[in-house]
Amino acid sequence: MPELRTERLVLRPWRDSDRAPWAAMNADPEVREHLGEPLTREQSDAVLSSMRADFRARGFGWWALEARGTGEFVGRAGLDVVGPDMPFAGVDVGWRLTRSAWGNGYATEAALACLAFGFETLGLPEVIATTTVRNLRSQAVMRRIGMTRNPADDFEDPSVPEGPLRPCVLYRISRADARAPRTASPGSSGPR
Repeated sequence: MPELRTERLVLRPWRDSDRAPWAAMNADPEVREHLGEPLTREQSDAVLSSMRADFRARGFGWWALEARGTGEFVGRAGLDVVGPDMPFAGVDVGWRLTRSAWGNGYATEAALACLAFGFETLGLPEVIATTTVRNLRSQAVMRRIGMTRNPADDFEDPSVPEGPLRPCVLYRISRADARAPRTASPGSSGPR
């Protein structure tokens, strides 16, 4: 599993020591606001095991995010294959941060590293990102990393029950349009 480094972050393989902070993050209702109900420890552990297996199988996926200065676990970021139940296909960039890490520009910094890996290492022609219509913080990150939205691509997430989490937006960026990696400025970086 490759490790990515940015100015302030390390995107690294998951460790067993990440299980407790990962579970705490997934139990936080504010972090889960645009994702659904908080997860139990067992659910969080299962997701972590699945992320590890997916990364081994594909050579890309979700990295654990660590603050370089402190070694503190601050969330996850990565690339994931869009599920077959969605009305589109591709590779999705995403992030989810602990609440204490919000507002530092970490989501933007991590997302730019993931895009660079996707375009330069994996040779992807395009990367997408999705979130709920109400998740304005993640949409702001998508715009900061150079992604654009066509409202005609917005969709209802079929994996989510009827309600406020079902209407979603879709952002895209092509390899040709990707910005060169840059230092992220501090900004809002809520859950994704």
